[in-house]
Amino acid sequence: MNMLIWRQLALTLLSVLAISANSTAEETKLTAPPEGYDVRREGIEHGKIELIEYDSKTVGVKRKARVYTPPGYSPEKKYPVLYLLHGIGGDENEWYRQGTPEVILDNLYAEGKLVPMIVVLPNGRAAKDVGPRDPIPKQSPAFAAFEQDLLDDLIPWIEKTYPVQSDRESRALAGLSMGGGQSLNIGLKNLDTFAWVGGFSSAPNTRRPAELLDDPAEARQKLKLLYVACGDQDSLFRISEGVHKKLDEESVPHLYRVIPGGAHDFKVWKSDLYHFAQRIFRAPT
Repeated sequence: MNMLIWRQLALTLLSVLAISANSTAEETKLTAPPEGYDVRREGIEHGKIELIEYDSKTVGVKRKARVYTPPGYSPEKKYPVLYLLHGIGGDENEWYRQGTPEVILDNLYAEGKLVPMIVVLPNGRAAKDVGPRDPIPKQSPAFAAFEQDLLDDLIPWIEKTYPVQSDRESRALAGLSMGGGQSLNIGLKNLDTFAWVGGFSSAPNTRRPAELLDDPAEARQKLKLLYVACGDQDSLFRISEGVHKKLDEESVPHLYRVIPGGAHDFKVWKSDLYHFAQRIFRAPT
């Protein structure tokens, strides 16, 4: 083989290596969920959603959350847990009333597309007297306090009350808008607690994109999935784009989804749950 051919092969190999080194995101326009994915079906097994109360030492009161248990739920089995967070105008009822997660998940179970899991819908506002109608400056300290409430109060209560797996690879954290920002902030800061993290149309939160990664090497090692998604017509698109760019700068693998025509609404967030839920608690393929 002459030197010219060798030189061409070497240049090709270097190009491939450069692309691989710089491409840490699986940038994909995941197909839209099929019609009827969020419509309750008859003739299949259904999970249950219940309203629970847990003692919050962080806040000093009992706090509410909703808990989804999957079809065929058995106290004899051990389940991984997804903690799914609401937006700035919501509480533990927002996903339940507008996002119908139990319907989306039931339908995916019926199609054999999910690892059986428990899903917890918390109130991401950890305060005694702050609600979704209060001015945002009044709510902000409650958003920040939720990290401690989640880690020190809610997760331990769930793990004492339900038959769940309690290792980091059996916990996922995701959310929409404000809850997406919380999920990135809390999840990437607590990689010994969460291995699967998702931000759906993430809003600005207590940490800027440049501050999300305390230790990029740890993130590269410990994250099983980091899912970042937003509609390209969303006024908050720049936030997800900034997170994506920062992750690429630090060579942190992630799935980056841009929804063409997507706005800041439940049409987008339900489709994100549809895609995210199918990818968590699985071995890499």
